[in-house]
Amino acid sequence: MDRDGAKSPDVFRIPGYLAFWSAYTVSGFGTYVTTLALQVLVVLTLSGTAADVGLLNAARWLPYLLLGWVAGALVDRRKRKPILVGSDLARAVLLAAIPAMWLLGWLSLPVLLVFVAFFGVFSLFGDSASQSFLPRVVARSSLLAAHARMDQSDAVAQTTGPLVAGGLITLLGAPIAVLVDAASYLVSAISVSRIRVSEPRSSGDRPFNLRHEIGEGLRWVYRHKTLAPMAFGSHAWFFFNSMLGTVFVSFALLELHLTAFQLGVTLAAAGVTGLVGSIISTRMGQQWGAGRIVIFCNALMPIACAVIALAPSGADHTWVIVVLAAGQGVYGFSLGLSNANEMGYRQSVTPDHLQGRMNTMLRSGNRAMIVVGAPLGGFLAVTIGYRLTLWVAVVGFIAIVVYLSASPFRHARHGDLPEQASATS
Repeated sequence: MDRDGAKSPDVFRIPGYLAFWSAYTVSGFGTYVTTLALQVLVVLTLSGTAADVGLLNAARWLPYLLLGWVAGALVDRRKRKPILVGSDLARAVLLAAIPAMWLLGWLSLPVLLVFVAFFGVFSLFGDSASQSFLPRVVARSSLLAAHARMDQSDAVAQTTGPLVAGGLITLLGAPIAVLVDAASYLVSAISVSRIRVSEPRSSGDRPFNLRHEIGEGLRWVYRHKTLAPMAFGSHAWFFFNSMLGTVFVSFALLELHLTAFQLGVTLAAAGVTGLVGSIISTRMGQQWGAGRIVIFCNALMPIACAVIALAPSGADHTWVIVVLAAGQGVYGFSLGLSNANEMGYRQSVTPDHLQGRMNTMLRSGNRAMIVVGAPLGGFLAVTIGYRLTLWVAVVGFIAIVVYLSASPFRHARHGDLPEQASATS
């Protein structure tokens, strides 16, 4: 298919997309392994609490809060492929250093937080380059299908990653399991380096004015008729989701007394249902519109969180696993159905020269909410308890649904184009 031509029946036929998808899939699998391994490392290996898990999550995303706007402006001024390859290689080195520090007896919570923070810096630039690079590989009309394919592979990784992580943690220990992700970033760097695509410097013909570049991106996102409410809703979602994510692992390990492998089984349920959601995401998004689908998926979140909060203590582990897996299943379906619609829509209505800033500003705002929400979730967990903290998240998710349902975002459809979507409220 021609880069700006008609929609291809199969996005894998688009030159360069298979390599991009492969890089995303492999690194995504490794990420699910590391996400669980690092949290288990904090709780069991370093004898931490839910509050320490919150600090770990905050350190991972703190660079988005501090450098996000700058990174988006810089990415829009540079070719995106070299940034993506370089950030993958840097992350591979940092992750490989964690088990090395552990073997030498030098690993502690403060040291781990420093490594995770630097990992976040390279992830910031890598994620911005990745999300802005995809619209240069595929046409706007194929973005929804491209993201759906990526979500399908992500769902498989979400299913197998926690299971593999649980097994590796049990057999080798949490620090060694992190090496899987280090290897995945190396493979990702090699795959992306093989993509052949024309990369103009989006704004390289204008003098660089950082304040102007950032301001232009902020105005595009936060004055846009549909992107602005989507952005605010997404920020709030990440705030309450970070509370859920921080509490869940400690809740399962410390209060419900599951093993690392049993925890992996419950998390894998989200991958199974996420695959179902991603398979139908393209058809549902085209039929009902991006706005309605995303709002529907947000409405599933309080249900998922409530089911997890109702998991019984002191019961047979089989029953506990079933309840937690049910909650994770609703959660995974929500993500699988919504992600392609949200990502495909926001990229399709944004001009190429603003892609880096749009993606990074939205992502930075989301991650800033994790920096605040994750420690808060950990603090609440150790003060008012795991279950009450989960119910706080339930109320928050309900408020998001009400807000988005009353906003212009409910009318967002994938047929919208940059010149058709008003940039002002």
